[in-house]
Amino acid sequence: MRLDKFISDSGIASRRESAKAARLGGITVDGAVVKDVSKHIDPEKSKVTYLGREIIYRRFTYVMLNKPEGYVSATDDKSLPYVTELLPDELRRQELFPVGRLDKDTTGLMILTNNGVLAHSLLSPKKHVSKVYCFTAAEPLKAGAEEMFKTGVTLADGYECKSAELSLSEDRLSGEITLTEGKYHQIKRMVAAMHNRVVTLERIEFATIPLDKSLSRGQWRYLTEEEIKILENANKI
Repeated sequence: MRLDKFISDSGIASRRESAKAARLGGITVDGAVVKDVSKHIDPEKSKVTYLGREIIYRRFTYVMLNKPEGYVSATDDKSLPYVTELLPDELRRQELFPVGRLDKDTTGLMILTNNGVLAHSLLSPKKHVSKVYCFTAAEPLKAGAEEMFKTGVTLADGYECKSAELSLSEDRLSGEITLTEGKYHQIKRMVAAMHNRVVTLERIEFATIPLDKSLSRGQWRYLTEEEIKILENANKI
C-alpha cells in the first residue's frame, strides 16, 4: 500500500497534507524519515508516525456511539444534525455510517463502520440479528401484550411482525423489547397497534453487544476485538 493512501485511509490527513508533512520530515516509517509518500509499505507490519503520532492500521473501523436525542442517522435529512457530527474529524474522514437507523427521538447504541459489506449483511432479515430496546409508554400495556408480541403484532398497514420478546415492569408502563427485524419505526408502530404510545425509546443491545454504560450521551469508543468478532460471527449465521 502506498504511504499516502495508508495515511489518508487512517483519516489523520489527506494525501496532499501527508505529502507536505513528508517534505518537512514529519513522517517516519520504521524509525526512518520518509519524504516520498509514494513509497509502498506493509500496513500490517510497518510502524508509521505522522508528526510524531503513531498510526494504528485498521482495515475497517468500528465504533460504538451512545446516540442522544435530536440527531438523525439518515443522510437525506438535512434539517437536523447527523450522528457522525458527534465523531472527531479523523473518524468523519473515514466515512463511517450507521449499521441500521435510529430516529431522532430514539437514543442509545449505534454501531458505525466503513465495512459496507458486513453492515449490509447484518441488516439482512435472513440473519435474524437481535436488537434490544428499553421503552416507556404513555399508559400501562394491556394484559396479553406479551403474548401478542410473541405471536406477532399486526401493524396498522397490515404488516405482520415477526415474533418479538416483550418483558414489562410491574406497572406495565415500561419494559424491554427484543426484535430480530427492523422495520421503519417498528416499536412505535407495534405499541400503537395496542392503542398506546411510546414516550421514550433507547436501544441497549445490538447482536448481543450491550451499550457501554460508561459512555454518556454523544460519546463514542472503538469496538473491542471481541465485539468485532461477535459482529463477524453474527454475519456467518
